[in-house]
Amino acid sequence: MTPLQALILGLIQGVTEFLPISSSAHLILVPYLLGWEEHGLRFDVVTNAGTLLAAVVYFRADLVAAARQMVAPAATSTNASGLGLGKAVLLGSVPIILAALVFYNWIATVARNPVIIAVSSIAFGLLLWWADRLPTERPLKEITWRDSVWIGAAQALALIPGTSRSGITITAGLWRGIERFEAARFSFLLAIPVGSLALAKDLLDVATDGLGQGELWPLVIGFVSSAVSAYLIIDWLLGWLQRQKLTIFVAYRVALGILILATVLWN
Repeated sequence: MTPLQALILGLIQGVTEFLPISSSAHLILVPYLLGWEEHGLRFDVVTNAGTLLAAVVYFRADLVAAARQMVAPAATSTNASGLGLGKAVLLGSVPIILAALVFYNWIATVARNPVIIAVSSIAFGLLLWWADRLPTERPLKEITWRDSVWIGAAQALALIPGTSRSGITITAGLWRGIERFEAARFSFLLAIPVGSLALAKDLLDVATDGLGQGELWPLVIGFVSSAVSAYLIIDWLLGWLQRQKLTIFVAYRVALGILILATVLWN
């Protein structure tokens, strides 16, 4: 992998991880379309670590508040009907962990098919468009265990390439009446425990392998570019959702899916 390829793929990972357009689809398709060699698990590890670091740094205040609420709920709770942010995030992370354990082999092989990516991009994009037009006004502090399980179950669908983890969790949050900005915020917080577990697994997989010659700098470039771009995208998207709907991302997903299908049929 060249430094330029590492920079481009790191930016793709950082930008698409939190936009509702599917990072896995882009990381599979871009190297395929450009004729690049498979970037490998080690590069996935460092770029995933970059986006995880970006989320932790950006939401550090929320994470501290959630931890305090779990330790002393009576002293920190502002709404008795709410589950609490920390518990909601942990509960919402359970379905995708169970689904990954059951469907890992299928996800790693069959699910990477371009047709599956295209259909998922279009179908779940249209679901996002529909959900974005529902009336939503509930704040995140009112999230219940039913909301958390529903959004967590939706997150499990993100194991299918082309679905978009942020897209499907925002869709589920909107279905539950959670306000658009708050649904996105919860979606990004859900990325932290899942990303941490995935990173730990991947680190174990590559722990016994040494670095090849010339491999260090592409990994450093991928890590930095994914972390910086992810942080900026989180900040930009949360600001965007306070003023705009998600239509532009739906249009992009549908166009991407049609382009993939056309390419497959042409070949």
